[in-house]
Amino acid sequence: MQQVLKMEEAAATLKILSDKTRLSMLALLQDHDCCVCEFVEIFQMSQPSISQHVKKLKEVGLVKESRKGQWIMYSINTEHPHYQLITSILVHVPSLEEKMKELEQKGLRITCC
Repeated sequence: MQQVLKMEEAAATLKILSDKTRLSMLALLQDHDCCVCEFVEIFQMSQPSISQHVKKLKEVGLVKESRKGQWIMYSINTEHPHYQLITSILVHVPSLEEKMKELEQKGLRITCC
């Protein structure tokens, strides 16, 4: 029974990662804490849509949140049981560092921290 549970958990993790936006979010969170407003700007999506993606990542424990003033910042959960699986996948995802630099150049990264 334990083996089946672990398989179900791994399948749930991989299912969450199968979405391009969520996979990209995790790639960003690997090096940067971000808030929803930053994701809105980076992905050019509505705040409710971004919040739904974040909610799904939180529900399976892939991201954690912390409060910085009025902002809720999200980071990758390095304590997740499948963290090693996640990092082994993320090494194959293109870097989104340029997106973070663009956000900083626009002055939008500073407003959240």
